[in-house]
Amino acid sequence: MDAIELLLTRQSDSNLSFPGPNPAQLEIIKKAALKVPDHGGLTPFKFIIVEERGREKLGEIYYQAAVKEQQEQRVIDRARQLPERAPMLIIAISPYQEHPKVPRIEQIQSAGCSVFAMQQAAFAQGLSGVWRTGYFAQSPEVKKQLGLDGKDEIVGYLYLGTPTVQCTKPTRHKPEDFFSSL
Repeated sequence: MDAIELLLTRQSDSNLSFPGPNPAQLEIIKKAALKVPDHGGLTPFKFIIVEERGREKLGEIYYQAAVKEQQEQRVIDRARQLPERAPMLIIAISPYQEHPKVPRIEQIQSAGCSVFAMQQAAFAQGLSGVWRTGYFAQSPEVKKQLGLDGKDEIVGYLYLGTPTVQCTKPTRHKPEDFFSSL
């Protein structure tokens, strides 16, 4: 797959199954994460790979957070199963660093670029994924259980695996609706 084809055909797939990335594929995914724009060379990202029994541990962290933070019953009921939606998750974190020239938003954007790069690398290797956020990315208790600092942001959970349905999603947007000239 060439770069243009990758950029124009990439899609998110939430129906994922085994196998997840093998060690060689994961190494490429990791390397892609580190090749993103990074103003000041701060490397404002770190990652936690969650697979095998780690998915159960993450589900328990979600469950405990939902109970402690008094979420709706539907959130509590689903918490333990959420990490089971794919064979691997990568939690992308932006650890904020004070810097006179690189504001917080740029650091978070850089970490976001790393998630996109990892998803692209997975897609280019015949895998697929979906980038999720939501309550568990914002939960102070989840952040605490993952050992994050109060200034750290969970940029997202990248679920990776093999797509269970091969369907190309239609193009939804026309460039002329989003681009103008000055």
